[in-house]
Amino acid sequence: MTEDSRAGYIMTPEEVDARLRELARVPVLLVACDYDGTLAPIIDNPDEARPLRESVAGLRQLAAMPDTHVAVISGRALRDLAALSRLPEEIHLVGSHGTEFDVGFAEHLSAEQRDLRDRVVEALNDIARRDHGFIIEPKPAGVAFHYRKADPEIAGAAVTDVLKGPGKWKGIHLKTGKMVVELSVLNLNKGDALDRLRADVSAEAVVFAGDDATDEDAFARLAGPDLGLKVGHGQTLARARLDDPQSVAQMLASLAERRRAWLMGEHALPIERHSLLSDQRTVALVTAYGSVNWMCHPRADSPAVFAGLLGGARAGHFSVSRPDDSPPISHRYLNGTMITETRWSDVTVTDYLDCSDQRPTEPAGRTNLIRAIDGTGRIRIEFAPRLDFGRAPTGLHVIDGGLEVWGAAETMVLLSPGVSWEIVDQGPHQTAVADVQLDGTPLELMLRLGVHGRPLRTDLTETDRRQATEQHWRNWAQKLTLPPVASEEVERSALVLKALCHQPSGAMLAAATTSLPEVMGGVRNWDYRYCWPRDAAMSAAALLALGSSTEAGDLLDWILERVEHLPSPEQLRPVYPLVGDEALPEAVLPELAGYAGSRPVRIGNAAEHQVQLDVFGPVVDLAWRLCDAEVTLTDRHWEVVKAVVGAVATRWHEPDHGIWEERRPPRHHVHSKVMCWMAVDRAIKIAERIDPELAPYWRPLRHQIAADVILNGWSEQRRSYTTAYGSTDLDASLLWIGLSGLLPPSDSRFVSTLKAVESELRDGQTVYRYRHDDGLPGTEGGFLICTSWLIEAYVLIGQLEDARALFDRYLDLCGPTGLLPEQYDPASERLLGNHPQAYSHLGLINAAIALSGSNGY
Repeated sequence: MTEDSRAGYIMTPEEVDARLRELARVPVLLVACDYDGTLAPIIDNPDEARPLRESVAGLRQLAAMPDTHVAVISGRALRDLAALSRLPEEIHLVGSHGTEFDVGFAEHLSAEQRDLRDRVVEALNDIARRDHGFIIEPKPAGVAFHYRKADPEIAGAAVTDVLKGPGKWKGIHLKTGKMVVELSVLNLNKGDALDRLRADVSAEAVVFAGDDATDEDAFARLAGPDLGLKVGHGQTLARARLDDPQSVAQMLASLAERRRAWLMGEHALPIERHSLLSDQRTVALVTAYGSVNWMCHPRADSPAVFAGLLGGARAGHFSVSRPDDSPPISHRYLNGTMITETRWSDVTVTDYLDCSDQRPTEPAGRTNLIRAIDGTGRIRIEFAPRLDFGRAPTGLHVIDGGLEVWGAAETMVLLSPGVSWEIVDQGPHQTAVADVQLDGTPLELMLRLGVHGRPLRTDLTETDRRQATEQHWRNWAQKLTLPPVASEEVERSALVLKALCHQPSGAMLAAATTSLPEVMGGVRNWDYRYCWPRDAAMSAAALLALGSSTEAGDLLDWILERVEHLPSPEQLRPVYPLVGDEALPEAVLPELAGYAGSRPVRIGNAAEHQVQLDVFGPVVDLAWRLCDAEVTLTDRHWEVVKAVVGAVATRWHEPDHGIWEERRPPRHHVHSKVMCWMAVDRAIKIAERIDPELAPYWRPLRHQIAADVILNGWSEQRRSYTTAYGSTDLDASLLWIGLSGLLPPSDSRFVSTLKAVESELRDGQTVYRYRHDDGLPGTEGGFLICTSWLIEAYVLIGQLEDARALFDRYLDLCGPTGLLPEQYDPASERLLGNHPQAYSHLGLINAAIALSGSNGY
């Protein structure tokens, strides 16, 4: 039993403040108040009781917020409450102590109840004639007898007559309040009203403030995280007190400010100021301010241990900061690695996911997040893991040399020798806090995830692990053949793509995160922590172009495993988990406010149910690129290519959902058919080298698809190829009619399509996927990979000056550590979408290679 659940206990102001802070972060919140004595001061003439302007402002602000519901539950008749309060319609009004939820409520009384109510009104009018100070307030289900302004002696006798007279009648329900007696033909109260409101809006917690005896019925219904606030003095079931209506106004303003901050992401750091860590089993993001605020375990598509990126500090973080919150003076990657260094003048924090123990045969493996701290300054460390995106209670236990996380399915231990921790309760979770004065001796924090038993010692020193991790990344990067154009940016992009590889399976992530918004505050928030065979094949092809073939071979093996479990390759899904073939049902996490208030936060991806015929093209193109690079294709890979061509022959003429996964009925997308053509074309090129007898059988199919696209995809009205047969929409993927080789660069139809895309979809340094209505609210930013396609297309048709200029502006979008998310909004000048995005980085690589090959620099 907690302290504030004991009968009669009243919380301290500090405890009330802490509870309100927690309630501000509840996914669905109901805020309800009494009227007289709570929102409006008690005055002699009830007809002149107006709510404080500050209280009305607070209620309005709360009611305007998502998943925030506001109600006023009063003893007044509903019609009178509405006329007197003049509150906006988004605030629920409940009158007559919970018996009126709509103006026509009286019509629901039976004839007997209406007759009884009328007789009570008549009897109370007779009693009220004794003194001019009595006020009779008829209500749809009863009547209120006010005696505040009456002579005290006369009032005392009158109240006695009311209680012993009509108050005793059968079918009458009595309530007494401050200088008022109410008689009703219905036995409902404010507690009943609060229960009904809670159910109607599915509130997960309630704040209720009231001053009267009738408000105790509401206080009695509060439980769990709910908070009852008694206004004024007197015995109460509420666990907290406020002095007067002015205090209520201050409470509402504070609650509104805190909830807005939570819903708006609590001053979210720009997306591009997050750096990626990876051990090729999972990934993490560390901010430019030294906080790890995103990490999933055991894989990148698993539930998050730290989700502060999407829910603020309460959703989990692991931060190292200065006690005065002074910002670092630099944050960077160590050259050629995925190791970051955050530096203050006298403190340096080096962060990495340990790559010293790579075991490709393990499906998940063990992960070590290491934070090495050097210097002589004072630091504050906060370790706040939150299991399963914060949905599971997370406890911490001090052990010898560190901390152990309670509640996790696998052992999680933070080794922190020499650090003294204070464990702080924060709702269902615990946070460990330490203030440390560094003395020049290196401080090591190692979070060990997925370990068996309770290993409190490690065989390798932090220096050993760091050197091994540096070698892991540098040895790979040094083997790359970098183009002369933007070689540093290309190397960083290649490292990002390598970091998005899941080494145990061979799959490649589309991005490291979920639900980073494509439009700020909007609903275009998707989960990209999975492997799209199309995206992955394009990523592997970009690395192959730089001289690294391992990723392409591993990915083809992964795709082969998917295909071998299908009756036919034509059933290849658009998206898969990193390991296995399990479904990815799309769900919402209401507990998280979203990045900068962009909700909902989603896990899973409904695109797995779509038909995307374009997937075949990049997969076979990757196999051709391996062959062209003189990397031997295995017999099994060749069998997959042949099976894919068979799938294309069966399905290329069907409508599908297309590359952009629009949630609308399938269409005959030009890009999808171009990719089907590319699959057959590349298969023919492979066959000409390793199985020449097959090539003649596939050439008619290649010709048939090309002829169909050329004829049906062209719009004379637009003087361009269009998104789908018969439409007038344009989208940037149409550039692939030339990039794939289906049309030569000199073909006027390709050039005309390029000009149409440039005119309609380009905005400064970015290119939009499309501008037509896709059935979702809001508009998104420009898609960075589309910018790279336009650069490549410029190179193809010889517009090198335009290509160079656009590429320079593309590079300007790279974050401080060279990372790129999915999109850029030129209006707000913000980078948007999941981060880092494989598409954006492979696009940068391909554009740089295209410019280098053209002697464009």
